Amino acid sequence: MGMMQEFKSFAMRGNVIDLAVGVIIGAAFSKIVDSLVQDIIMPPIGKLIGGLDFANYYVPLNNQDPNLSLVEAKKLGAVLAYGNFLTILLNFLILAFVIFQMVRLVHKARAKLEEPAKPADPAPPSEDIVLLREIRDSLRK
Repeated sequence: MGMMQEFKSFAMRGNVIDLAVGVIIGAAFSKIVDSLVQDIIMPPIGKLIGGLDFANYYVPLNNQDPNLSLVEAKKLGAVLAYGNFLTILLNFLILAFVIFQMVRLVHKARAKLEEPAKPADPAPPSEDIVLLREIRDSLRK
């Protein structure tokens, strides 16, 4: 089988297509969670901490003005952008939790739909076994 045929059979397998759809939906969902964190959750937290944009918290690693925005400080030299890191970390935790809940629901739904298979009735013994049992029983008598 040629390499193109192998690739075509691989790509058209159901699992690969499902995976591609999952990646696309995951990327779109990631943008929603990113907006949720940056636009809804972090502004109130930043206001409680000091009234600044939480993503702009940083420690300058060279002699620069600590009152600059993160973008301006990065232009002037190295900075330790811990606020941006914390924002991205929170974004990841929310996304991981939501995906976990989705997978959990799918597993519960599958468990309800897939009833355990009932064991099949044992097959009747073959004629040889029946004959041997009769001989055994007659010898006992």
